[in-house]
Amino acid sequence: MIAVVQNIDSGSVSFKNDSNSQRKSQMGLIVFLGVSKTDTERDVEKVSNKLLKLRVFPDSDQKMNLDIKSVGGEILLISQFTLLGNLKGNNRPDFTNAAEKELASNLYEQFADKLTEAGVRVTKGYFGEHMKIQVDLDSEKL
Repeated sequence: MIAVVQNIDSGSVSFKNDSNSQRKSQMGLIVFLGVSKTDTERDVEKVSNKLLKLRVFPDSDQKMNLDIKSVGGEILLISQFTLLGNLKGNNRPDFTNAAEKELASNLYEQFADKLTEAGVRVTKGYFGEHMKIQVDLDSEKL
């Protein structure tokens, strides 16, 4: 399981050609989650716990010292199988390490559930769909 994480001021996701399907998230994190064919519920537990404890928000002294729950942040969760693409020796990505759709969808949903159960608001993308993703970043925080 691979998670790429970025602080955001706000974000949204919609079907690629349908702005009416837009789902929005406020200040917090955008998480691109890739699921491999060897991932299990144990990986969901491990990565979700790590994400919840990740201290990437500034405290009153502007030190990266606070986690998502401490700041009342939200998570925009996007499924991203391309994170499992292997380019070793090729110019075309090899996605054989990516999980099949059923396993990936199941673990993605479990991941979202774990975060929600921990008290974090989660806005999910559209699993297996082409999406338009927009994020607003505060360049002063980067």
